[in-house]
Amino acid sequence: MDKKPNISDIKKAQENLKDVLNPTKLIYSNIFSNEFENEIYLKPENLQKTGAFKIRGAYNTIKNLSKEDRKNGLICSSAGNHAQGVAYAAKELGVKATIVMPKFTPFIKVEGTKQLGANVVLSGKVYDEAYEKAKELQKEHDYVFVHPFENPDVIAGQGTIGLEIHEELSDVDYVIVPIGGGGLISGIAIALKEMNPNIKVIGVEPTGACAMKMSLENKGLTYLKSVDTIADGVAVRKPGKLTYSIIKDYVDEIVTVDDFELMDALIVLIEKHKLIAEPSGALSIAAVKKLNVKDKKIVSVISGGNIDLVTISSMINKGLVSRGRLLCFTVDLPDIPGEMVKIAQTLADNNANIIKLDHDKFKSSTRLTNVQLEVTVETNGHEHIEQLIDSLLEHGYSISRLY
Repeated sequence: MDKKPNISDIKKAQENLKDVLNPTKLIYSNIFSNEFENEIYLKPENLQKTGAFKIRGAYNTIKNLSKEDRKNGLICSSAGNHAQGVAYAAKELGVKATIVMPKFTPFIKVEGTKQLGANVVLSGKVYDEAYEKAKELQKEHDYVFVHPFENPDVIAGQGTIGLEIHEELSDVDYVIVPIGGGGLISGIAIALKEMNPNIKVIGVEPTGACAMKMSLENKGLTYLKSVDTIADGVAVRKPGKLTYSIIKDYVDEIVTVDDFELMDALIVLIEKHKLIAEPSGALSIAAVKKLNVKDKKIVSVISGGNIDLVTISSMINKGLVSRGRLLCFTVDLPDIPGEMVKIAQTLADNNANIIKLDHDKFKSSTRLTNVQLEVTVETNGHEHIEQLIDSLLEHGYSISRLY
């Protein structure tokens, strides 16, 4: 197993990266601070070059390669953000790069990688299958493999985030970091713990892809048979040996959040902070409520923002439903003039804004003389929804809630 990086390696990485990165200064969040009764700061790596933190580890790794290794060219496997980091760094340093990505990687990440000049190969359904293909190509062409997390130089590069957090907020109490393979939290934890061992470093995984948490609980590397989460950037079945050994020693706790909690955090981040994050990038916000602490200084690392428009549209709609901001229901009405006006008035009296109506004469779950009306309304939370449903029932309407 590779040697664990130390604080000196991370400081060397910071020097390698000093003229490369976008500054991602901490953002104090009034919204989340009030909601969670702590001082919440965001580390917006979604605003980093290539849209994610991955450029840090990728650039540091390639920068440290010998001239001979650079001549052979590079290869990596990635669900997207590491791919773009490697592609960007390779282009800047004049090295040929081949990237193997899962077939279902979001379009924006595939195109972003191609535009940076890398040769993209799509293979496998998840990261681990793309990894196996990349290893095959490495042997075939004698490429240098740049692993997304099982690499000391990559981990040291990601650890520069920890240095930056400490420089801005030296009295931070908690730092929350998403976990996929574990490279990001490994680097951050080493940096923070070696500067101040009292800082709590908390990892967060989705419930449908919590291989590292299970590994710690089982006291040994545990591989998942499958993953199921909207957070594609951390959908890893096999955590790394090196990262596991670091996390075991340096990380205080790993919590999990489900996809609904994740969508909820994503909506607030977009609506209140005007920050676009990919689902895995918002994990650290969703995890704050799991800490059960008050009046602490907490930094949530927003790890990336590469999300395509179709996905973000879907996430927003699902998030609005999760927060009680949308209600969709069907109701059977007598097929006579004026009935739709009556139900519209009931909705208006309860301050529910109609978004969509579908009046279908060929659908009805009750009588042949009825028609089905499907209604989507904008609401103001779950209490408002319950008030609206009660009012509809009082007016004699029997509804079927779709979402």
